[in-house]
Amino acid sequence: MGTNLTALLSGAVAMASFAATLFFLKFWRQTSDTFFLLFGLAFAIDAVTRFTLGLTHISNELEPAFYCLRLAMFALIIAAIATKNRGR
Repeated sequence: MGTNLTALLSGAVAMASFAATLFFLKFWRQTSDTFFLLFGLAFAIDAVTRFTLGLTHISNELEPAFYCLRLAMFALIIAAIATKNRGR
């Protein structure tokens, strides 16, 4: 029961991350601002990670592959914020 619920919630978060990806890519196409591109890429990485976690039976979310992808996602978000505020 717990595994099925975890997979269901992982799928829901993956879908939300995918929707956020499309949202940010839409604004990137309209403005050509790299802030939106980097956020879109970060949420795309999160969507792929969550989707993969939902499909596999990995016991620990902190496996190196998933941890490195999550680290890259947060690095992209930090880079987007730093790039946006660099000119101020």
